[in-house]
Formats: sequence, structure tokens, C-alpha cells
Amino acid sequence: MTSKQRTDSIARFIREHNYADLHTLAARFGGSLSTVRRALDQLEERGVVRRHHGGASLVETDVVAQEYDFIARDQRHPDEKFAIASFVAAQVQPGMTVILDGGSTTYAVARLLADKRLQVITNSLPIASLFSEVGSVETIVTGGSIYSRLGVLLGPMCEESFGQIHADLAILGGAGITENGIWNHNALIVAAQRKMIGAAERTLFALDNSKFGRKALSLTTPFDARFTIVTDTRPTPAVARAINAAGAKLTLAG
Repeated sequence: MTSKQRTDSIARFIREHNYADLHTLAARFGGSLSTVRRALDQLEERGVVRRHHGGASLVETDVVAQEYDFIARDQRHPDEKFAIASFVAAQVQPGMTVILDGGSTTYAVARLLADKRLQVITNSLPIASLFSEVGSVETIVTGGSIYSRLGVLLGPMCEESFGQIHADLAILGGAGITENGIWNHNALIVAAQRKMIGAAERTLFALDNSKFGRKALSLTTPFDARFTIVTDTRPTPAVARAINAAGAKLTLAG
């Protein structure tokens, strides 16, 4: 296999799987780890992939990705979000029913779930589009009014949808985290997230360190024993104590 053939094959593989680690690529396409790193460097220069420690992920360039502000915001703190998304995705087992909200980190999680046999319930149009051609994932999209800037369905019909289902796990984001709990900017998003929490056996909040100490319009929820907070850096002692006092779990990804 020539260097160009290997690089093109790696590009196709990552387009199909959204992410790949160095060892998988080396074993599949031959060559040393340094050879694979050089191929990934070339693909990153071409804007095809984004390099991470130990691997690379696909850069979103399709029309669906460009339509929504939240995916543009996904370019912020990419390594932290990828570490969190990888950890959260690993907690999802085949056969689960999983709720996914419309946050940028949640979208990163969704990209890593495409090869698992799951039932996914979401109010996110980009996530629904992502899974639309994945045969292993049964996708249920809620009703509601489209909040176009974020590509999510919200309002009474959305809330009613979540009020009628049961899930093993909800994976949610947020705009901020303080000792009071998890915050978000939009009252309709907050209302939908509360219904998601109520519909799930347990909830994982995926929050990078840029959310620490930030309040937003509404407190989505105080901490609860059914919650796991997944982040990349230990929060302040006050927040850590509040999480512990509520019986919730704090997990550092990466």
C-alpha cells in the first residue's frame, strides 16, 4: 500500500466511523504509529480530521452541521469536549434506551454511538440527521416547535413526548454549573431537560470546565443522587461538596 493509498483509506475509515485511534488505524492499514500520525497530520492540514491525543475525529463539513450555531460552538474546547464525549459514550451499553439533548457536547457523544445497537430519543434535529442512515440505532424524534438557531424541538409537545416514555439513561449538557446545580439559558430548554431527567433512570451531565461557576437564566436542576457529572477538570471545592452532599457522582474524563 502506498502512502497516498493508506492516507485515503484512513480518511474513508474516519468518515465512516467519525473517530479512530492510532492503534486501530495501524493494525487495519499497516505501517507504524508514526506512519499513521503523518497520515493524520496530512488529513488535518486538508481539514478532513481534527487530531486528538491518541487518534483523530472527523471534522463536520456537511450542510446540516453548518446550519446550526451550536455545532459552530463545538469548535470551542475541542480536546476537553472530546475527552468527555469519549468517556460518556463508553458508559452506553448496547440495547439501552438513551435520551440525548441538543447540546454540542451531546452531539459529540452521538457521533461516537453510531456503531452501537441502541434506541435513541432526542429533540435534536442534527442528532436525528446523524442517526438517520445508521441501521443499528432506532431513533425516535419528539414533537415540538423548531428552535431553529439550535436545531432543537421545544415546547409543550416536546415536553409531553418525554412525559410518556422511559429511558435507561439521559445524556444532557448545560450552560453552567455552580453549587446550586446545573443551569441553562433558555426557559423552554430547561423545561424540556427537566422532563428528560424525569423520564430516565439516571442522568449524565457532560460539562467542560468553561461551564464552572457560570449561572444562566434558569436553574435546570439541583444535584440529585441519580446524576453523574462528567467533566475534564475538578470543579471548585464548593461545587464538589454540593455534588457529594446530594449523593451525585463526579467523574473526571481523560
